[in-house]
Amino acid sequence: MKKFPWKSLVAVAVAIVLLVTVVRTVLAGPQNSPNAKDVQSAARTLPATGVGDERAALDLTNHVAGNGIVEPADREVKVAGQVPGRIARIVVKEGDHVEAGDVIAELEGAFERAALAAAEGDLESAQAELLRTSRGMRREDIDAAVADAEGARAKATLSHDALERTEKLAKGGAATPDELDRARRQADVDQRALESVEAKKKAALAGSRSEDIAQARAKMLGAAARRDQAKAQLDRLTIRAPIGGEILSLKFRAGEYYATGGDPLAIMGDTRVLRVRMDVDERDVARVAVGAPAFATSTAFPGRRFAGKVVEVGKRMGRKNVRTDDPVERIDTKILEVVVQLDDRQGLVPGLRVVGYVEPQR
Repeated sequence: MKKFPWKSLVAVAVAIVLLVTVVRTVLAGPQNSPNAKDVQSAARTLPATGVGDERAALDLTNHVAGNGIVEPADREVKVAGQVPGRIARIVVKEGDHVEAGDVIAELEGAFERAALAAAEGDLESAQAELLRTSRGMRREDIDAAVADAEGARAKATLSHDALERTEKLAKGGAATPDELDRARRQADVDQRALESVEAKKKAALAGSRSEDIAQARAKMLGAAARRDQAKAQLDRLTIRAPIGGEILSLKFRAGEYYATGGDPLAIMGDTRVLRVRMDVDERDVARVAVGAPAFATSTAFPGRRFAGKVVEVGKRMGRKNVRTDDPVERIDTKILEVVVQLDDRQGLVPGLRVVGYVEPQR
């Protein structure tokens, strides 16, 4: 009995269904138009939440606009130490105003202070030696040297007389050769002692030699240099303000270890004047000039305009300094830095992001 061809019939049915589907698609035309329900949903206007984006979009006005950031006059200054060490104390706090040279913090320096004390002691000793060498011996010391010389001369004379008597006695057989030899040796020793004391007396009467004074002065200068070096090492542990201004941020606390090359110990700036450093698109460079009126706005102060004027225009194009939160923002756009000095600064703080507007040049 011959089997029914079920598989062939299934294949033919599937082919017919596919053909019908293709024909219907072609006859219906392209399906690019949204349906009415999707159009109605997309046309809805969401109510305002009152919470703006961290950065506002640039207002499309006739002004040259650019995102910017508030900064102190001459920008912020990062205060760092010259050497690493454990922080002994921090003298200032955030918000304090200091003058150039004021102490901000000190590092532990027991070893350096001990080294300075030792160097100062060596210097005092060298200075005293130079003074003594320059003035020569005291009058009392000179008199003592003269007296020693007189005593040595008398002793040498006495030994010489004794030697002469012993020689006469030896010729007559009254003195032995051994006694004569001892008398000669004693006379020779006393004569040498006299010569030594006479030399000391002459040196005392003549005063110090120039070579001795020069040597003592060189020792004093070396001790002074070592003192200055020890003082410089100790001074490096004191961190001072490089400029006058306000302490904006402190990165460390007392007891923490500070290492050079890492975070600065403090950030400060001259906040008596605030500026806005804004990014101007390369297409608007020709429309900006020094002295042009300008203002800045911030989402933190709705409706306020902080007036000012352009005081600096960059000399070279660069990359953006301020980024918005727009995911489609182009970050490779070339910009020119323009600095606006604000006349109105109430409420603004360094680091706040704003939008700057500059009146274009005609």
